[in-house]
Amino acid sequence: MGEWAGVAIALLSSSIGGTAAAITRYLVGGADPILLAILRWGIGFLCLLPCAMMLGVRWPLRADWPGVALLGVCFFGLFFILYNIAMSYTTAARASLALATLPLHTMVVGALLGIEQMTARKITGVGIAVLGVAAALATGLAQSPAGAWRGELIMTAAVFCMAFYNVLSRPLMQRSSALGFLTAGMGAGAAVLVLAGLVKGSFAALDHFTTAQWIAGIYLGVGGGALAFILWVMALGRATPTRVANTMTVNPIAAALLAALLIGEPITPNLLIGLVAVFAGIWIATSETKPA
Repeated sequence: MGEWAGVAIALLSSSIGGTAAAITRYLVGGADPILLAILRWGIGFLCLLPCAMMLGVRWPLRADWPGVALLGVCFFGLFFILYNIAMSYTTAARASLALATLPLHTMVVGALLGIEQMTARKITGVGIAVLGVAAALATGLAQSPAGAWRGELIMTAAVFCMAFYNVLSRPLMQRSSALGFLTAGMGAGAAVLVLAGLVKGSFAALDHFTTAQWIAGIYLGVGGGALAFILWVMALGRATPTRVANTMTVNPIAAALLAALLIGEPITPNLLIGLVAVFAGIWIATSETKPA
């Protein structure tokens, strides 16, 4: 039951993350990648810190702080700068489909580090999901923006950051608490982003934000930053990294639906066909019975 609860929580997190992808695509014309990451993780951290303090969470052990901070900078900093750059080249749905290769990356990283055992059923499920993503991207290339392949390539490379975060975070989280670990890592990532933003002058774009852009930016931090990742680390504490990562394949659905409403991005048949394969892969990979 614990594994299924973790998968359900991860599905909700991935759905919220999909809406954040559409919001990022909406904002990307008026803010650079660093500012978008600051809005998401700066606001997210300001939401998490009071909650963590009031709940009296267990913070990471002193010996674990360097590892927690490094993972936080790698994920909340580097990954999301690359994520935002990718969004500037392609549509929210296509970028989210590329992000859906996360299960394959997580499975490979987990196996390389000897943390998670690969099984035939898990490989089959993830393989079907990823093939669905690849087919959807390839068949819809003619209807995508010019140079969209650059965004999908950047997103695929960036996913390695999240794969390492998924695999390496679990033991650190278990020695502290999910919320304590998340808050510490997000704070480290946000601090580096703010410094980078000050050096680059990224904050100047805020002077030109409209009311709608401010609302979108706040949602990006509260929903896509704080809430989505509270749920994500809760899921990682209950299910294996690959099963949690496999739920990322629902991300394109939420991204495509909201992007269609906000900025008129089309929902093409090839995306829907790819998502059928994605759902099949989720079911296969998450319905494996553990040996007694």
